[in-house]
Amino acid sequence: MAITIARLTPDLWPAFEDLFGKQGACYGCWCMHFRNPPAVRRENDRQRNKDQIKAHIDAGPPPGLLAFEHERAIGWMQIGPRGDVPEWNNRRRVSAPVEPQDARDPAVWAISCFFVRKAARGRGVTHRLVAGGIDFARESGARQIEACPIDQSNDSWSLGLFVGSTRVFERAGFSAVATRKPGRPLMRYVL
Repeated sequence: MAITIARLTPDLWPAFEDLFGKQGACYGCWCMHFRNPPAVRRENDRQRNKDQIKAHIDAGPPPGLLAFEHERAIGWMQIGPRGDVPEWNNRRRVSAPVEPQDARDPAVWAISCFFVRKAARGRGVTHRLVAGGIDFARESGARQIEACPIDQSNDSWSLGLFVGSTRVFERAGFSAVATRKPGRPLMRYVL
């Protein structure tokens, strides 16, 4: 499978929109869940989430990466500074930073979400996205990347996989730095 990885810039909006489809990927989230506080998430609908992520993409920098097979986007990974996903830093979440100041440090990045087209699942797309994310973070001056994946997943169809699989991050060289909930390690890659 020939997969290429690209940063999501405004010119790639049509490919991103096609990947997420009419439903907006995970129940109309459009990858805004960790960007918005709970009150905003409750009042937002699919269209408002879509408009917000488009505005974010248009303003830059790229909020993540797209995986392409030929000309079609088959996967997405949200990656960027922890500060870009404030709800991911909430101290009550398993993804909260070990050091509170990391939530504001632009050199501490987070991989917070994945979405892979159904027909492409189980084919190594997330592995390629994580490898591309390491390169993207390094080129952007990050000093470390953190993720909070799920351990328990016996197949590529698990709903919880929007955070990624621990196995994928282990293979990429990430190490667990905290476990606040069984099966959900906070993992780190030092650049």
